[in-house]
Amino acid sequence: MNRHQELLDLIQTFAEDFKKFYEKQNASAGVRVRKDMAALKRKAQEIRDEVQGMKDQWKAQSEQAPL
Repeated sequence: MNRHQELLDLIQTFAEDFKKFYEKQNASAGVRVRKDMAALKRKAQEIRDEVQGMKDQWKAQSEQAPL
């Protein structure tokens, strides 16, 4: 569950910028929100790649296992 906590922690760091942009209409915070979303996208892709790699590894191991 380490990856899950990483994702939650990353999202939590965005809270202040979201509040400043959406509640206080701070345009500079909007730039940071966009940057935060790009970071989230990169983290999501990293996790997706890791998950697919693990699935491929497990499949290869199961195919090599003797019956």
